[in-house]
Amino acid sequence: MDRPPASLSQFVLKMHSRCDLACDHCYVYEHADTSWRGRPRAVTREILAGAARRIAEHALAHGLPVVRVVLHGGEPLLAGPDRIRWAAEELTGALAGISVLDLRIHTNGVLLSETFCDLFVELGIKVGVSLDGDKASNDRHRRYADGRSSHPQVLRAVALLNRPGYRRLFAGLLCTIDVENDPVAVYDALVALDPPRIDFLLPHATWDVPPPRPHGSATPYADWLDAVYRRWDAAGRPVPVRIFDSVLRTLRGESSLTESLGLAPADLVVIETDGTFEQADSLKTAYDSAPATGMNVVDHTLDDVLAHPGMLARQQGLEHLSDECRACPVVESCGGGLYAHRYRTGSGFRNPSVFCPDLMKMIMNIRDREAAAPAAITPEPLDAAALDELASGFGGAGTVTRLSAAQAEINHELLAAVGERAPRNDRTAMQAWDLLVDLDAAAPQALDAVLAHPYTRPWALRVLDGTEPWGAAASGLAQIAASAALRARRDDTLAVPVHDGLLRLPGLGTVLVPPEAVLAEVAVDAEGFSVRAAGRHVRIDWEAGVDGRTPHWRPVRLVELPGWTVALEDTDPLRDCHQWPVADRLPADEAKLWAQDLAEAWTLIQDELPDYAPGVAAGLRTVTPLHAPGGSDVSAASRDAFGAIGAARPETPDLLALLIVHEFQHVKLGAVLDSFDLHRPLDGTRLFYAPWRPDPRPLDGLLQGTYAHLAVTDFWRVRRRTAKGAAAPAAEARFAQWREQTTHAVRVLAGSGLLTPLGERFVAGMRRTAETWEAEEVSAAALTEARSAADRHRAAWTARHPSHAVQLAP
Repeated sequence: MDRPPASLSQFVLKMHSRCDLACDHCYVYEHADTSWRGRPRAVTREILAGAARRIAEHALAHGLPVVRVVLHGGEPLLAGPDRIRWAAEELTGALAGISVLDLRIHTNGVLLSETFCDLFVELGIKVGVSLDGDKASNDRHRRYADGRSSHPQVLRAVALLNRPGYRRLFAGLLCTIDVENDPVAVYDALVALDPPRIDFLLPHATWDVPPPRPHGSATPYADWLDAVYRRWDAAGRPVPVRIFDSVLRTLRGESSLTESLGLAPADLVVIETDGTFEQADSLKTAYDSAPATGMNVVDHTLDDVLAHPGMLARQQGLEHLSDECRACPVVESCGGGLYAHRYRTGSGFRNPSVFCPDLMKMIMNIRDREAAAPAAITPEPLDAAALDELASGFGGAGTVTRLSAAQAEINHELLAAVGERAPRNDRTAMQAWDLLVDLDAAAPQALDAVLAHPYTRPWALRVLDGTEPWGAAASGLAQIAASAALRARRDDTLAVPVHDGLLRLPGLGTVLVPPEAVLAEVAVDAEGFSVRAAGRHVRIDWEAGVDGRTPHWRPVRLVELPGWTVALEDTDPLRDCHQWPVADRLPADEAKLWAQDLAEAWTLIQDELPDYAPGVAAGLRTVTPLHAPGGSDVSAASRDAFGAIGAARPETPDLLALLIVHEFQHVKLGAVLDSFDLHRPLDGTRLFYAPWRPDPRPLDGLLQGTYAHLAVTDFWRVRRRTAKGAAAPAAEARFAQWREQTTHAVRVLAGSGLLTPLGERFVAGMRRTAETWEAEEVSAAALTEARSAADRHRAAWTARHPSHAVQLAP
């Protein structure tokens, strides 16, 4: 028995039934259906209210987290600002507390103005614009009734949408293909306008009125699209192209982004200006009244519409296709093509698409090109030369990138271990795991970015060693999957556990949810995402501001500097793994001070410590603000949080630069120790003197501290030359002090007898750097002060730890 689909979630709401252009390829006015002639020109407020009520009724009954409505025509801007405001107000009011409203308008652009754009900013309406490419291509069809070109007006509209104040409105460009146009010229003209998305649409046609096939070509549309695809791919795929992205998704077994491809059931209905419900507008190309349902917003519900035979026919997937389609090797991607394009008098829609040869060739071309694409180049593992470079205390971008790649592999293995051990009967964990497996194949870069978040590994280790209950496994898996889906900009929906009123999206931020919520539904789409939990609905666009512009959303703040982008991470509940307590979410003014100090510190590192800058830029992704007890300057690095350091904001940017290079030494050495054994197993019985600590240290602690103090010594070595006034001799004294004490510590390490041969080689590299600095002249006063400070520290240490005094000497 035929059954309706679960729900409808996309609605085309006709605002005006006439158009100010006379495009000769228009499916509304130039094809078989003529029902537009008998409809009101403009929709009334009563119809808008009825449509909103029916949509809200349906959304409530089916629990829809997001409802997408497109204001359409004809040309919807002909309806005027007042009617558009009515539509937004009726829909927003009806859906309040039920679903998030994703409201858009599709226009030819010629009437778009600042007045409309200001209205759309106020009402949150995204704008899609029709444009067929360069002027010659666009003028082939998109003209006024008197033959005038519409191209200048559309370019003006796109320029308006590209203004900073309106850019967030811009949803993309829609281009109808004409194979007589130069495909590369069309593509280049569209990309030059910097759209957020491009849709290439096949012209509407049926077997009764087939599409033009110039020059006798059997597949001109596939050839045209292949030329565009090659141009797009060679340029690094600079903009999403819906038809290509849909093919790529369906080839991976995912859902399509368009109803013209794939086997997903249709979930769209049209509401005309007179309030009648119709099927997709594309059916107007088949025969007169083909989209009609005989239903309206006054007398019928949307569940009634779902039960209409025409709607049912578009829900059956593979079983409702023709025999030829079901036997086709690319049917999972093609889905039989757009339903309207299958029509033939006598056999109805039970036919392949009239574009069947083109669709098959296009899909197979893309499949073959993807299969032939070279595998992503991964950095080579660390070799002796790279290890020697790190041993010197430095490490360039290439070497640190190789360290990062090794860390990424470890994180993948830890994630797999958590996934393998997660309870099979935990539906949330298994849903998340299935999505992670899919993302690993379909969007590996997005998953890699989430796994590179520094606080992923501490979570995995705590789950695996039993410190955290297995409920934390389901939470973490779902959080990682949601963040990866967000980064991939995929149309996914996922249930994610929440705790203490926070939805954690690692590396991206947190969403505030009601404290009683235990589960949130995260729904992702191309323009943003929505969160639904315990009756609260939050919609976040990709362009959402950082501070205060989107309620309940606390994104990670990114500080973008020349050559380095670093996250100021004050959102992640799992970030509290440093020696010192973490700071709460920074107020906007404090975050601004952090950004300013980071900018100045980075300039100093680039100018005065250029040997450290490339490694920092390649490997330090996150700075976590810490709470400094008593106002003291503190910093830390967690052994298991590669790519992050924690710090309280010091008094000056100069000191922040010192903290950065100091703590990043710990980060680098921790990664080295994950890959190489530099010392023999330690039993904790032998402890050593560290000139910067009041307590005895095991060998691994002394190794970490000494490696970090190579950078501290180098910092003061340079600062003594660049500091001004009284700061110069103070810097020289610090250089003399840290040079002596770091060199001493290196010699203690070398003579410990606990290093492996590789460790001896590594420490020898550290020693060469430290001893190079011994030849640099310092004043007698600085030497005296340095030795006096060292003697005092050693005397105090010996008094506290007399049993370990033997470890003082190298």
